[in-house]
Amino acid sequence: MEMSNPLTFIDAFAGCGGLSLGLMQGGLMGKFAIEHDSFAFATLKANLLSKTAPFRYSWPQWLPKEPLSITSLLDKYEQELAVLSGSIDVLVGGPPCQGFSMAGRRQHDDPRNQLFGQYLRLVEIIKPKIVLIENVRGFTMDFAVGENVTNYAGALRAVLAEDYKVYERLLDLSQFGVPQARTRYFVIAVRSSISTADPFKLLESRIPSFLRSLGISAPVSSSNAISDLEVGRCGKEPSKDTKGFDQIAYRKPLTRYQKLMNGAGTIPSDLRLARHADDIAQRFQEIIDVCHAEGRLNTSISAEVRERFGLKKRALRVLDPDRPSPTITSMPDDLIHYSEPRTLTVRENARLQSFPDWYVFQGKYTTGGHLRKKEVPRFTQVANAVPPLVARAIGEMLTALMADTKQASRAPSGQSSRQRIRKSTEIYAKA
Repeated sequence: MEMSNPLTFIDAFAGCGGLSLGLMQGGLMGKFAIEHDSFAFATLKANLLSKTAPFRYSWPQWLPKEPLSITSLLDKYEQELAVLSGSIDVLVGGPPCQGFSMAGRRQHDDPRNQLFGQYLRLVEIIKPKIVLIENVRGFTMDFAVGENVTNYAGALRAVLAEDYKVYERLLDLSQFGVPQARTRYFVIAVRSSISTADPFKLLESRIPSFLRSLGISAPVSSSNAISDLEVGRCGKEPSKDTKGFDQIAYRKPLTRYQKLMNGAGTIPSDLRLARHADDIAQRFQEIIDVCHAEGRLNTSISAEVRERFGLKKRALRVLDPDRPSPTITSMPDDLIHYSEPRTLTVRENARLQSFPDWYVFQGKYTTGGHLRKKEVPRFTQVANAVPPLVARAIGEMLTALMADTKQASRAPSGQSSRQRIRKSTEIYAKA
């Protein structure tokens, strides 16, 4: 059957808006988003709340357009949220992953892990037809807590299974045209009263037609994504947003992927180049040459090379121009360009995450020290985001999925579900 109206969604833990953008590109209507960091929310606001934005939230009058935590949302606006009960099609969110990430030290007691309990409370109040969750692979692994072992994915699955059919999958995002070897854990939970096919089987069956509709093929290599941003090709000019820095003097897209990201002749933002001292640039060039010669691209530099150049950083890698990049991180010096002695710009990272060139990032470029836990600068915003291309594919799939469903007449049970959510919140608080 045809969908008379677009599916609606609310984005919790929205970050800079990658998941929201992709879902809107996929045909869904965003009602509002929750994000507590001021830099990330500024990016989201500039791109998805502007009157001239190609995609934007409808946003309710009762909710201020400002940074807000999910805890504050629940404390201040529970009555307004209750009015939405049963009317929202999809609740989406990727609660902060740093406590679960394999890129750093996994911490069971990271307070950000406890936000899942708040997320489940929001599920209970809103009662969406579908719950969509994205997180890192580490979320599926066991945490040893004293003599006990906690598996957050298992606990989440058990709670949702009371009222939802729960589907989960580890997805390689490069198969959707994202120029990055990035594996993420996804959950799609559909109300038990709704008859649907397996959403992940439908998603995977639609990949060939999805890529054809975009005019690209997968996998997309690093050079395919960012070769039009090479300084040797474009030259430099003074940075337009930071005094004392240079930026790439952009010319034009070259490949199909670049044209898809660039749109109608957009001049990309966030092209500021790092200021590398001459000796650092020379060292980078030597590392690039060695890694090309030894065939060690996209992988950690060997111990011998680290010792030769006096490097302590184990995560440093040189991009392979002919393959998707490794998973990008919030540390801008983790990746060296495949042919130029420098680290990547925010825009190059955004290209590897499939953000369109019109998407403008806000806030500091980087941060450091104790501020790493308090601020989300541009490089971190990009690295933490759900790639919009993947979200777009999921949005198109959900539209097709729900267009072919028959919903049972019985309403979801409220009281027993509230008790289960309360219990699950306690589980996450103790973990």
